[in-house]
Amino acid sequence: MATNSNFVPTPISDEKELVTVFDTNDETEALVVQGLLESNGIESLLTNLDAPQDVFPGVGGVVLRVRQSEAEEAQSVIESFRNDQPAEEESSDAEIP
Repeated sequence: MATNSNFVPTPISDEKELVTVFDTNDETEALVVQGLLESNGIESLLTNLDAPQDVFPGVGGVVLRVRQSEAEEAQSVIESFRNDQPAEEESSDAEIP
């Protein structure tokens, strides 16, 4: 495979077309998902909507955006992660004899 050693990717913040692949009201959740994407080689841009979360927590929300060419892969990674999460254990009030 031929590679161009002079190729420098455009920083994601300079991309013209980004696609939203995740949104939440919880900035911590967005940071976890951003880390998940980065660990899979997908660069993302975290954007606060309406209000900075450190000033007005819970107001507006947070979205993760990726390059359009990586959107499908990012959504697949997020969906796989959601499906791999263990189900919450049901608590039982019954006593074991």
